Amino acid sequence: MTVRVQGDPGRAPSAAEAARTIAAATNAATLATLTAEGDPWASLVAFGLLGGTPVLCVSNLAEHGRNLAGDPRASMSIVAANSDSDPLAGGRVTLAGRVGHPTAAERNPTRQAYLAAVPAARSYLDFKDFTLWLLKVQRVRWVGGYGRMDSVTAEEYNAASPDVVALGSARAVAHLNADHADALAAMARVFGGYPDSESAVCTGIDRYGLDLRVRTRRGETRARVAFPAPLDSADQLRSATADLARVAQGG
Repeated sequence: MTVRVQGDPGRAPSAAEAARTIAAATNAATLATLTAEGDPWASLVAFGLLGGTPVLCVSNLAEHGRNLAGDPRASMSIVAANSDSDPLAGGRVTLAGRVGHPTAAERNPTRQAYLAAVPAARSYLDFKDFTLWLLKVQRVRWVGGYGRMDSVTAEEYNAASPDVVALGSARAVAHLNADHADALAAMARVFGGYPDSESAVCTGIDRYGLDLRVRTRRGETRARVAFPAPLDSADQLRSATADLARVAQGG
């Protein structure tokens, strides 16, 4: 068997790519608006995406709907799904900018983008007391957990693409943790830089590699295990992780 050389463990999605991936993975966020008095107001909202631009459908009767009509400045906090007991160990992104109405050319794509993300909106989307808004992103702040954070320009955010491997990795993560705990510990020892690893849990996978939460005799830490080369689709995950496990376990 030919043993492939382990990839660069420092290689990971860029902050812009990670931000786009978090936004694409869900349809719920906390929207921050400003009241007429200038006070901050936070609301749970559903959203879709037109490219990387958040699409909102907001009731004009709602507090946040009135706020947007009076002041277009807004931001959204989007939190990635996280199985960690510590909510601050997971990823999240804040998208800040100004809302505006879709142009005539944008109206149908905007409507379809919202319905694709929120199919239940078909029952109210065209009511006169609901308004479609586009949040034109001007500033992005990504946090990937403790010690992992970066600011992203609007241009960088819009130019990036969601990581299709990360978006399709939930089943692979669950499978590795349920059935291959020994292999994950071996990966942490051989590839992750922790030869005294006692156990490891996979907390996420992207096209460049795996993130592990590792327990050693010295305590708990985090490790990164890279694929030899970036993956192009989630369909490659089974063979890629099997290859890492085989090499790590000396197979």
